[in-house]
Amino acid sequence: MDNAEAINVGAIGPEPRKNYLNNGYSLWSWLFTKDHKRIAIMYLIVVSVFFLAGGLYAGAIRLELLTPASDLFETGTYNKVFTHHGIIMVFFFLIPAIPAVLGNFMLPIMIGAKDLAFPRINLLSWYIYMIGGVFTIWALLQGGVDTGWTFYTPYSTTFSNTWVMAVGLGVFINGFSSILTGLNFIVTIHTMRAPGMTWFRMPLFVWAHYATSLVMLLGTPVVAITVLLVALERAAQIGIFDPSIGGDPILFQHLFWFYSHPAVYIMVLPGMGVVSELVSNFSRKKIFGYEFIAFSSIAIAVFGFLVWGHHMFASGQSIYAGLVFSFLTMVVAIPSAIKVFNWTATLYKGHVSWDTPMLYGLFFIGLFLIGGLTGLFLGSMGLDVHVHDTYFVVAHFHYVMVGGQVMAYLGGIHYWWSKMTGKMYSEFWGKISAMLIFIGFNLTFFPQFILGYMGMPRRYAAYPEELQVLNIFSTAGASVLGVGFVLPVIYLIHSLIWGKKAPDNPWLLPGLEWRIPSPPPTENFTETPIVTWEAYEFSDDNGLDVKKAKEELARV
Repeated sequence: MDNAEAINVGAIGPEPRKNYLNNGYSLWSWLFTKDHKRIAIMYLIVVSVFFLAGGLYAGAIRLELLTPASDLFETGTYNKVFTHHGIIMVFFFLIPAIPAVLGNFMLPIMIGAKDLAFPRINLLSWYIYMIGGVFTIWALLQGGVDTGWTFYTPYSTTFSNTWVMAVGLGVFINGFSSILTGLNFIVTIHTMRAPGMTWFRMPLFVWAHYATSLVMLLGTPVVAITVLLVALERAAQIGIFDPSIGGDPILFQHLFWFYSHPAVYIMVLPGMGVVSELVSNFSRKKIFGYEFIAFSSIAIAVFGFLVWGHHMFASGQSIYAGLVFSFLTMVVAIPSAIKVFNWTATLYKGHVSWDTPMLYGLFFIGLFLIGGLTGLFLGSMGLDVHVHDTYFVVAHFHYVMVGGQVMAYLGGIHYWWSKMTGKMYSEFWGKISAMLIFIGFNLTFFPQFILGYMGMPRRYAAYPEELQVLNIFSTAGASVLGVGFVLPVIYLIHSLIWGKKAPDNPWLLPGLEWRIPSPPPTENFTETPIVTWEAYEFSDDNGLDVKKAKEELARV
């Protein structure tokens, strides 16, 4: 008996540390969880599936455009392909990716809270997102829609014989997920900050999500109602947008872009928050002009609602309205420029480390700068008339969205991967994939600026033969880009199974998220933290035991 007890004691070993991942393994424990971290992981899985689906449609578009003739798809099918690509990528990937995944996971931890203010509503937002997504995918598989992701009237209300109402309903349902997420974030930031976590000690990632949440709350209902009105007009002929029965199709454009231009900032602002974290922390230097970056996020959210008309210079609006919108477009560029200037100033004389997240952060700055400057071209009436509805617009949009938001998303995923999973990924393959994505992206979309300037219209399956060389470059770049996107999936999944155990603070950083175990416990903090240091404080005043963190890192 004694010998048996001795054997048993020797076999037990230390009890594994409880965290949000091992606190229940059943499917039920995940599907009905109220833990913001588990909900973020569920968002991560579904968002990745939508990104894959949207990417396959993008690959199909580039294959069609490899040759001048419309030889892969019929024209109607091609219309459906680029529409499906746009709807999936915009509504089900770009808008929710950073807020729903990284925001959900990190925001409460970064302000010292144990969860979001409304955990049940947080879970509800995921279910609404799933219902809207599944419904939309079902409608796309049934026959899809060919209106473009903008659902422009009167084509969407009168002439299209595709599943406009069904897809519109899916997007309508999905909008409620954004509204609930934004509400949750605002209430959490206002009411659940740790003692000492003042507004100007908050990480800029939190500031960015606060501004984004304001846009979600104020803008999303407008597009939801607009899509509902399109469905009602198709069903009941009530005459809102259809000119044949007294409607105004331009009214649709006003309503749609009133939301959809601010929606650009729903996609980009969280990415700017991620980049602020990366630039400061991987320069090991307090960020330059903290207050200016914080307030510029709020300024972008406010001014973003005032510039929608620059999408409509060619739609027949008055010249005087166009002048106002053109001026405001130049104004909205100022807060973005402030951010880029301050990031650059932070890098100056900083101890920059070229880790994978930092590469993505630097790529974001470069590509977003090109996207932003070309946006000023489109905001100028004289130039916009010539390049409107050409591939110049497509290139600009992707430089802002893919070169901006996707780069920031991948940077954030790599930056917080060790915290989220407790595992380390291959830094070598991380850098290889980042370089492939950067090279592939520029090879794909920079030729499209030239194509647009030469007059190639968007949404056409055929084009003049003299434009084929640039389209070949673009399609070749898309192939490289595809490989770059596949690689992280492989090595990140590999890290989950065979990766080294991550230390609590692998980057040796002062933020609250790096002062708790990796992966975090279910309650985040065993005791409520008291914040006595400024944001991005790298001096000895930050209360961080750097020696201990270095010893733990050395063991790994």
